[in-house]
Amino acid sequence: MSVHLEEIAVGSSFQTGRRTVTEADVGTFAGVTGDFNPLHVDEIFAREQTPFGGRIAHGPLVLGISYGLRSVRDDWKILALASCERSFRAPVFPGDTVWGVYEVLDSKPSRSRPGVGFVTLGVRILSDRDQVVQEGRDVLMVASRAGETEASDA
Repeated sequence: MSVHLEEIAVGSSFQTGRRTVTEADVGTFAGVTGDFNPLHVDEIFAREQTPFGGRIAHGPLVLGISYGLRSVRDDWKILALASCERSFRAPVFPGDTVWGVYEVLDSKPSRSRPGVGFVTLGVRILSDRDQVVQEGRDVLMVASRAGETEASDA
């Protein structure tokens, strides 16, 4: 984690690593959250009574997976996720592989918190079925070099 706010260029973009969503992921997420909606855990229901033709992964599961995908973001001095806005555009099925494409839309120092700033990212999560499955924006709180200077002067 060595990249500070000042080194993150507006307009730059990057792609994450990929990950296949498994049956175990869906079952574990249902157990952890208590979300046993038949859309996710009942194959007959999902096949016969939904437009998806089978069970799908929870949208928040895919959102969570997107944060763990390896990328240049791993080197940023991220202090917090300040905001997350996602639209779920298409289903993700167990066995689908997903990855993210991000663009830095804005980067600015905080007006109220010395030593930090905020980076706004445009987010698109894609699947191996050639679909955008999620899109939106994330705002990350990132340490600035000014904050390290202030800390070393203390």
